[in-house]
Amino acid sequence: MTLAEIIRQGLPASLPNAPAVDPDIPRAPARPLNLSASEQQLALTNALRYIPAEWHAEYAPELAAELAEHGRIYMHRLRPHYSMFARPIGEYGARSTQAAAIMHMIQNNLDPAVAQHPYELITYGGNGTVFQNWAQYLLVMKYLSEMTEEQTLVIYSGHPLGLFPSHKDAPRVVVTNGMVIPNYSSADDYIRMSALGVTSYGQMTAGSYMYIGPQGIVHGTTITLLNAGRLYLGTGEEGLRGKVFVTAGLGGMSGAQAKAAVIAGAVCVVAEVNPDAAVKRHSQGWVDVLSYDLDETVALMEAARAEGRAQSIAYVGNVIDLWEHFVEHGIDVDLGSDQTSLHIPFTGGYYPAGLSVAESDELMSSDPERFKTQVQASLVRHAAAVNHLADRGMSFWDYGNAFLLEASRAGAEVAGDTPGGFRYPSYVEDIMGPMCFDFGFGPFRWVCTSADPEDLAESDRIAAEVVRELAAAAPGETRQQYADNLRWIEQAQENQLVVGSQARILYADDEGRRAIASAFNESIASGRLKAPVVLGRDHHDVSGTDSPWRETANIYDGSRFCADMAIHNVIGDGFRGATWISIHNGGGVGWGEVVNGGFGMVLDGSPDAQRRLQAMLHWDVNNGVARRAWAQNEGAEFATRAAMDANPKLQVTMPVAADNTLVKNAIASAFSEG
Repeated sequence: MTLAEIIRQGLPASLPNAPAVDPDIPRAPARPLNLSASEQQLALTNALRYIPAEWHAEYAPELAAELAEHGRIYMHRLRPHYSMFARPIGEYGARSTQAAAIMHMIQNNLDPAVAQHPYELITYGGNGTVFQNWAQYLLVMKYLSEMTEEQTLVIYSGHPLGLFPSHKDAPRVVVTNGMVIPNYSSADDYIRMSALGVTSYGQMTAGSYMYIGPQGIVHGTTITLLNAGRLYLGTGEEGLRGKVFVTAGLGGMSGAQAKAAVIAGAVCVVAEVNPDAAVKRHSQGWVDVLSYDLDETVALMEAARAEGRAQSIAYVGNVIDLWEHFVEHGIDVDLGSDQTSLHIPFTGGYYPAGLSVAESDELMSSDPERFKTQVQASLVRHAAAVNHLADRGMSFWDYGNAFLLEASRAGAEVAGDTPGGFRYPSYVEDIMGPMCFDFGFGPFRWVCTSADPEDLAESDRIAAEVVRELAAAAPGETRQQYADNLRWIEQAQENQLVVGSQARILYADDEGRRAIASAFNESIASGRLKAPVVLGRDHHDVSGTDSPWRETANIYDGSRFCADMAIHNVIGDGFRGATWISIHNGGGVGWGEVVNGGFGMVLDGSPDAQRRLQAMLHWDVNNGVARRAWAQNEGAEFATRAAMDANPKLQVTMPVAADNTLVKNAIASAFSEG
């Protein structure tokens, strides 16, 4: 059978043999299991809902054994025998071009070259799940192959509820992940409900089919590092030449750090406790050198620093050992951060000092409380070493991975001067919020569904043409952002950023996104681009995410814990023409800590696509800029007024500034004793 025919059958006609297992593919650790005996039976009952009744007697014991061994039911036997990667869009044989583009994106998310634990359907971040089990994958792909452009597929945390009649301007797919009742959003609730098979953690772009490998965050990391140098070190056009940046994590998103640091001109030392992850990133060219010895790591770092040579060095070991080695030997660092997966600190996101990955994986399953204790003790040591180096002059920031939040919960000395605040800023507070998000700049991305590298190269040229023109006319407030992005897209090919799909990312505002998208659509119509292009973004953006410790960390009117923006974002994208929309609980900072929305849009060269991109992208950006303006963020007020001047149909409620002295006196008078 052809691939299209295999996909169209959904579940196979009979219970298949298990596919071959590649021993080099990383596997997810066993998860803690907090189900009662009756809940274990319910988990199996729930899983068997997907399975033909005639298979139950043979397959039920195997699924029960999966639950006991892994803490989840993945249905490994149903994993397809064909290779998993994003194919040219025409190979899917779908009735809808939009649906075929979504199939392309799903397969990219599960490509072993891209995904962290592909056999467990995890794309990145330890728990960033595309589907809960392989039956869901098979059914979703079947539905997509069959759907017309007058149907919408509804997906609940990986579960395909079904195809429902709609219309051609409706989203083809609507996705939710982890949208549980707020009072049931604790870490234990997540473990229990995931084991039951009723909810999942979609991260930001795993469960919305918009992950494009480490490139997805490398540009934002590059911008963060360049602006950190400007803000903290006074660097200029030379970038971070001769400066040392130390961090941790070479997984999915965090794997971007080493590449971004080199692009910014820095010497980067990144610790990675998992040798497999470090070797994978090195083989893909994302990190220059592997070192398994602390003294050797320091020698490599100091040689590159002395020569002013950009280089990335992966220390294969625990980051705590690295930081403490710097403290003990008086080694100074310019910039520091961390991108371990601390949003899931006790289920594989952070490994304690003194334990190997294998030992940690065993302990987190066999004795979760002891593992938690060791993680928290390590966080205290981790923070203490960072504090010591910061006292010696290092500038450190929280990278939105919940490092400071979890360190504070562990009892580390990271409290700041304000109640609930931290000693170190979030990178959104100091850098990305005021410099990018408030002006509408965020991670706009596209994927060439032809799967042809020449199409991607042509799209780079098109985007550069557009950005160059916009940069020449940009006002002083946004000139630097445009200049950084022009330099980025002009260097994209030589930086060899592609892993998996033929994808690209740059930071753009509303005007830039619409202009680039419009140019793509015209190029598809003219044949300059060979096949449709998928537009998307990281949810880590201007409007899509309400996250008090990251995306909305620089909202100071008390609303940073409110999720109105993310909900309105996805609703508005849906009725303005997005091809698919998603809304998640969890994101990159933890279950129950964030709500984030995303979209995908297929450009096919048609007038309909041109109409939809103009309406949807304008809202997708300006929703968040307007919210930031209402919080009285200066850059957002500027950007909102500019947007209203450009489009008379846009009318935003603008804040009236209050005199601080008047406010203080009025409150003092009203609440004075007597």
